[in-house]
Amino acid sequence: MRYIELEEVTSTNSWISQHEGELDDLTLVSAVTQTAGRGQRGNSWEAAPGENLTFSVLHRPADFPARDQFAVSCAVSCAVADYLASRNIEAKVKWPNDVYVADRKIAGILIENSLMGSLLSRTIIGIGININQRKFLSDAPNPVSLSQLTGKTYSLAEERISLGETLELRLRSISSAEGRERIHREFTTRMWRGDGKFYPFRDVASGRTYSGRIQDVAPQGFLTVEESPATPGATVQSHRYAFKEVEFLL
Repeated sequence: MRYIELEEVTSTNSWISQHEGELDDLTLVSAVTQTAGRGQRGNSWEAAPGENLTFSVLHRPADFPARDQFAVSCAVSCAVADYLASRNIEAKVKWPNDVYVADRKIAGILIENSLMGSLLSRTIIGIGININQRKFLSDAPNPVSLSQLTGKTYSLAEERISLGETLELRLRSISSAEGRERIHREFTTRMWRGDGKFYPFRDVASGRTYSGRIQDVAPQGFLTVEESPATPGATVQSHRYAFKEVEFLL
């Protein structure tokens, strides 16, 4: 992994897009301040300058089938969970790729893929992980930081390298079809609210809320949620979702 640290950018994902031709494979670009850091659904990512890790990684996988691109999300989210486990924090992956500790969000991930024919030609992986921030001002639901959980203060430089090394291992592990199958199985076992219990969901298209439980995540990333029957013996309905089509409610 090659490391580049910048003082201030709009977003590290955007910076990599603008300088991609100058960068080697597996380059990690971090910034002290991101003025327009992005998250899923176009949301911004709150990060107090100099207190958290906000960075992006450029990766150009070789001979990687485009149909398997969800494996990148699985590998990255599991890498963040691995890193937190090394700090004695048990984390779960919220579909498709946020990372939670109990019901509190500690990391957000934004992955932007480029395809060339039937192959994934490059991916830009943006990660924001709360490290030392103790006070959150935005209306984001239930954020938490590593420092809040452990009571310690961390060196961002050391944590960046530790997470970067873990991320590189996970990305290399999905270079084969067998590795992609393994990471998908592991992802399903580490899912937030993947315990077979019923939780509230909201269907984005209709706005309807209902009680459901996660039934399956396909290798292509589609989530299947089984709706709780309205009455005993009623027909069980299952709903299949792509990214941004369903919301988990707290």
